[in-house]
Amino acid sequence: MHWEKLTRELVPETRQQVMAAARQQLEEMPASVLRNHTEIRMTAEKVLREVISRHPHAHTGPEQLADMVQALAASLGGMGFLEQLMPPVSEQYTDLVLNPDGSVWGREKGALQFAPIPGSRPSVQEAWQAIEALLSPLGRACSEASPSVDAKIPRDSDKGFAGARLKILHPVIAPGEGFPSLSLRFFERRPVTPEQIVAWGMLPATLIAELTQSVAERQNVMIIGGTGTGKTTLLSALCHGIPHEARIVKIEDPEEIWLPHPNVTTLEARPAPPGSSIPGYEVSHGVNDAMRMAPSHIIVGEVRTGTAALSLFRAFMSDHSGLTTFHANGPEEALARLGVILYADAAVPFEPGRNLFRQAIHRVVHIGFHEGRRKVLGVYAVNRGKGRQAVSFEPLWSHLDEDATAATAKAESGP
Repeated sequence: MHWEKLTRELVPETRQQVMAAARQQLEEMPASVLRNHTEIRMTAEKVLREVISRHPHAHTGPEQLADMVQALAASLGGMGFLEQLMPPVSEQYTDLVLNPDGSVWGREKGALQFAPIPGSRPSVQEAWQAIEALLSPLGRACSEASPSVDAKIPRDSDKGFAGARLKILHPVIAPGEGFPSLSLRFFERRPVTPEQIVAWGMLPATLIAELTQSVAERQNVMIIGGTGTGKTTLLSALCHGIPHEARIVKIEDPEEIWLPHPNVTTLEARPAPPGSSIPGYEVSHGVNDAMRMAPSHIIVGEVRTGTAALSLFRAFMSDHSGLTTFHANGPEEALARLGVILYADAAVPFEPGRNLFRQAIHRVVHIGFHEGRRKVLGVYAVNRGKGRQAVSFEPLWSHLDEDATAATAKAESGP
């Protein structure tokens, strides 16, 4: 068996010759073929088999042939070093970055920190080929004239790709060794269920049941936390508390939330096109439009500006229920930051802004990292404090209580 396997594998020198001959033949293919993920694989396999059949004493097994097809398709398709790291080929990472020094880093699902990816160091030419392959289908380019690019790779259900958002910086503003700076954030392929986040250890089953029940009772929920803590993932799971027959309008920048409901419309923000008089479409515009679309629930992927916060709070105060996320490390910090952006972007004074928050939001869920894992850290009810327009937060649940309960149970069970 061992000898048979050896005779069915190409030696490195022969493999290199076969790959070079196949690549030369495939490079003559039309661009439409080279950019079609499915067609280029089929064509690459066909050409490889033809080249191998003409090569004396060349034989290969199905595993090696599949690896050769993958490598050839990746190099010709332009993705190169990214091909093996991105969905649907790999589901290992939530984020990938290419730094200006040419190093490639990835953040695995559930991890706090990035780690270098061994064996994934492209040449400058390969890096720029990957950038072109990412941007050309979107009609975008990264150059000295346009050195900062924000874009979204759309979903492709046929390929099992849920989409991604990307940020690219040209070396003219991100100097290094001639490499572009690339940041990729991948979206989930399917709706995240409450059971899934319980399995990930983000929160206990009893708590997710209470939170989804709050959503079912039309309480407005704001999920807060730092970058990469899983705010959108948790929001997607809590949306399972919305009745299946509900009319939902969600506003995102960019779209990444999957919902299991049949009656959903998504409004996606977009910047003003460069060099164009066409205005951008902001999250606040989406919320204002959503209120005229007869929704029972409004979902805003993330509040980033005071105008978006003002529009959403008005919607929530107009008998629309919903959920949103906000970047803050604690409820008091969220209230303070919202007050700042409401004043800076929408000229809403601090005290009226706090009162808007109190009337619009019923529950605040704080998510972060605990012992290196994503975890819900606390759940709070928004109450009126001392004074006519003051705000206070009543702790309803804390991960510290859960840890204490677990420690007590362990001590009682004995060694």
